[in-house]
Amino acid sequence: MEMTILSCESPTSVRCRLFSVDQGWVGETLLASCEALFVQHPALEQLVIEEESLTGLEFLLNDGVFRRKSDGTLLCEAEQFWQYAPLWLTRKSHGAYPSKLVMTNGIRHPLRPERNQGELYRRFIPWLGQTLSFRIAEINEDLYSFNRWMNNPRVARFWEEQGDLEQHRAYLERQLADPHTLPVIGCFDGSSFGYFEVYWAKEDRIAPFYDVDDYDRGLHLLVGEEAFRGKAFYTAWFSSICHYMFLDDPRTRRIVCEPRHDNHQQIANFDRSGFARIKHFDFPHKRALLVMLWRERFFSEHLYRPL
Repeated sequence: MEMTILSCESPTSVRCRLFSVDQGWVGETLLASCEALFVQHPALEQLVIEEESLTGLEFLLNDGVFRRKSDGTLLCEAEQFWQYAPLWLTRKSHGAYPSKLVMTNGIRHPLRPERNQGELYRRFIPWLGQTLSFRIAEINEDLYSFNRWMNNPRVARFWEEQGDLEQHRAYLERQLADPHTLPVIGCFDGSSFGYFEVYWAKEDRIAPFYDVDDYDRGLHLLVGEEAFRGKAFYTAWFSSICHYMFLDDPRTRRIVCEPRHDNHQQIANFDRSGFARIKHFDFPHKRALLVMLWRERFFSEHLYRPL
């Protein structure tokens, strides 16, 4: 299949035409072509696609990836395209887990899905020429790296989780056993570089400090490998972990974080990444700043692209 740009209708809109379509692969090839155009031209907000009558697109029309215009062309808008989870989530099932309210430790919250194993998310990062992925932490594979990262003075200053291998084995075991937390390892081209804890805010210690929603997600994070620090890498992994959290459940409207109030570098990064500063508050162990990112802002302002 070939997609040719016919004209730029505006700085944010391009008209294209499809040629030589293999009907058996039309959905996959069309998605790949759209992603390539949106990645190569970050200012694009929509693609208008001319094509002959194609079959095999019904599921993409039903899922809202494309819409049929009155003139018969296909409309692909970036804001909806980047919410199409099957392009980036690598687990078998996608979409909203059926809602059932349960009680845990006196907290009424939705029943959470069983934890997936292995890789969760995969995305090629064009400005690095590398593939970024997130996977569930595995104690046998990740314990030594996790222990080294937690004992790095830069990390220990804010995480305060220094310890030996057995302490960190027990820490990871607790996270893996807790249904409200997802311990995640980030990798570039298969090399692990950092640790992320993705959690449901409703069941977390942060919940009493704001008007929490049933599907708010929270995040703790660290970069353990010095070779993967810097703006180019940060732009890739931070936007992508937020992308993952919004894709994992379409009912998630907000991502919250609670950096320590004096972690000025991290707070500046949250500012640049679209998070709003909500308020300072006090945990028993630290004074924190509540910051929040809205789903609407993330996708409408294309915050998945380079800063």
